[in-house]
Amino acid sequence: MVFLLYILILCAVILISFSLLPIFVQKMQSWQQQKEVVFGKEMDKMFYDKSPKNIVMLYFILPLIFGVGGYVLLKSQIFMVLGVLIGMAIPNFILKMRYKLRIRKFNDQLLDAINMLSSCIKGGLSLLQGLEVLVEEMPAPMSQELGLVVRENKMGIPLEECLSRLNKRMNIDELGLVVNALLVARETGGELPKVFSRLTVTIRDNRKLRESIKTLTLQGRMQGVIMSFLPIAFVAWVLSVNKHHFDIMLNSDLGRMLLIIAVILQAVGMILIKIFSTIQI
Repeated sequence: MVFLLYILILCAVILISFSLLPIFVQKMQSWQQQKEVVFGKEMDKMFYDKSPKNIVMLYFILPLIFGVGGYVLLKSQIFMVLGVLIGMAIPNFILKMRYKLRIRKFNDQLLDAINMLSSCIKGGLSLLQGLEVLVEEMPAPMSQELGLVVRENKMGIPLEECLSRLNKRMNIDELGLVVNALLVARETGGELPKVFSRLTVTIRDNRKLRESIKTLTLQGRMQGVIMSFLPIAFVAWVLSVNKHHFDIMLNSDLGRMLLIIAVILQAVGMILIKIFSTIQI
């Protein structure tokens, strides 16, 4: 009788699973399509020609790999869950890193672009013609972004709006300074070569100041990184030596409360170190 009851329960579970499986698959496909649309827009902004489907597939592959790897190598369910979370965070991290690298590369090319544009204007070319020269002569991503500006202008969008879109798209302080100076100079009739010369001096001085601040705050930032990862490394080492080392704390209310307080204080310390070592200019 008990065996028959178990069989009925098993059959009920299987039937419910099969009835819910299409709904689950539909939800997963809908979620995948939404992610592909979001990633597609982000990749279009970066002129990244890969398929967004490849990035979305990492959401299914990496959590499995990191989760199984964490459990097999460290023999702990905690590290398995941590591996799954890390695997889920990696696709967004990849896109953010590519975007930051693209912004940094664009910013590094900005001074050369300003000098070349100033030379084109001194040679008798208009601003739009100078931008076309930059599209042909400058490497990516500068040529890609300015090429989009030129194409938008040829489609009938005013050049001022195209430059404003570029500024909004890249979101760089130095580029905003250049775009605002260009817009003001076009409205007031100022000489663009002189404007570019002053912008070059201003941007170089600003970068020197940023580098000086980074050098002066390097020690504080390094201390923050070390102090942030030192407790995590200590806990991982202790668990690898003795898995039951923290049982006395995990099995008591006072111990659990102390662990929670320690984690909160660790997070507060990381935030304070980040705040104190960051100087806005």
